[in-house]
Amino acid sequence: MITTSIALLFLQAASTDAPQPATPPPPPPRCEGENYEAFDFWVGEWQVTPAAGGDPIADSRIEKVSANCAIRETWMPYRGGHGTSLSAYDPQTNNWHQLWVGARPGRVFFDGGPHEGKMILTGYWGKDAQGNSQLVRMTYSVQGDGSVRQYGQASVDHGQTWTDSFDLIYRRKDAAE
Repeated sequence: MITTSIALLFLQAASTDAPQPATPPPPPPRCEGENYEAFDFWVGEWQVTPAAGGDPIADSRIEKVSANCAIRETWMPYRGGHGTSLSAYDPQTNNWHQLWVGARPGRVFFDGGPHEGKMILTGYWGKDAQGNSQLVRMTYSVQGDGSVRQYGQASVDHGQTWTDSFDLIYRRKDAAE
């Protein structure tokens, strides 16, 4: 009986001296709301064709990743040159940022955001025939049939003037078949 009482005293002392579990940290902020969803119109499985018409040139898978905090594109052209982009909204800068990594060494950073219902991202990408760095502006917009147009323009004078660079239409694969 004395042994049981001593054991109970040790247990009580141990339980009061033991560190109590810390309060769990609050959950991280969720990537929800208008700013985080401004590029969701691009999410899907797509077949890509030139806007001027012709045969499809690529498939592209666009998906929400990282707890819906980012959008990842997997670009799968039919003739090589695969690549991946990762796009995310940054609440500290109030901008969208995109990192593109393609089949060639290097990477490209684009910055921008929604403007009048379109997503506009700009970054330096490649050089023209004279070796001048090109500023590329990509404008993504939803078309009346639900497709998405990706219209690219290039500038070698830091955005003073622009020339057409590429013009692509993303059609949902389930609608394209």
